[in-house]
Amino acid sequence: MNDSAIEQETSLSRVELVYRKLRDNIITNQFPPGYQALEPEIAKQLGVSRTPVREALIRLEAENLIQLVPRRGMRVLPLVPDDIKEINEILTGLEVMAVELLAKHKPGRDLLEPMESALDEMDKSLLTGDMELWAEADEKFHRFLLALAGNQRLASMAESVRIQSQRSRKITLKLRPSPESTNSAYRKLLNAIAAGSWQEAKEVHYQHRLEVSQMLVDLLEKYQLPHL
Repeated sequence: MNDSAIEQETSLSRVELVYRKLRDNIITNQFPPGYQALEPEIAKQLGVSRTPVREALIRLEAENLIQLVPRRGMRVLPLVPDDIKEINEILTGLEVMAVELLAKHKPGRDLLEPMESALDEMDKSLLTGDMELWAEADEKFHRFLLALAGNQRLASMAESVRIQSQRSRKITLKLRPSPESTNSAYRKLLNAIAAGSWQEAKEVHYQHRLEVSQMLVDLLEKYQLPHL
């Protein structure tokens, strides 16, 4: 861990900075499932006191990313198919609601431009075979969808759940089939939203979310990725 990030950022609290650093290490699998570390070790590496570390770890445990073990500090929890299924069920419900809210506003193409731009990036990434860039653009697409829906609480809840899903996405990114079907589903979704066809938009996104969720669960089971 690089403590310079903790010292340089002054606009956020130390708890938030420690939380984000540890969360990112878990999501990117720098801290793989089963990784353990004591509070004093983490505090020393980050150059902070134990208090922000403890508070950050409590948040991470609430998000089911780690387990706090008495006298052993934190342990990164494994990925299991049932967890991914539950996470995606919640995320699907939240995003489908966001789709309905946005489509009912009958937004013009100018308002949807950020989503269109993100999707264009996804298309270009597939042409070059750069799955990392595709995943980054995919994240943008979802965040713009939630932001444009106009419900801040919904967006905040969805973002929290998306964080929990990112670990599985990182691990399975290069194992999944090329996601042309995802790009196609997003085009249909945008067209339905722009037309104000909220029922069609909801159905398109709901079916796509179901397919992606099942694919991730199948990959985790096939490659026994929870044990990585």
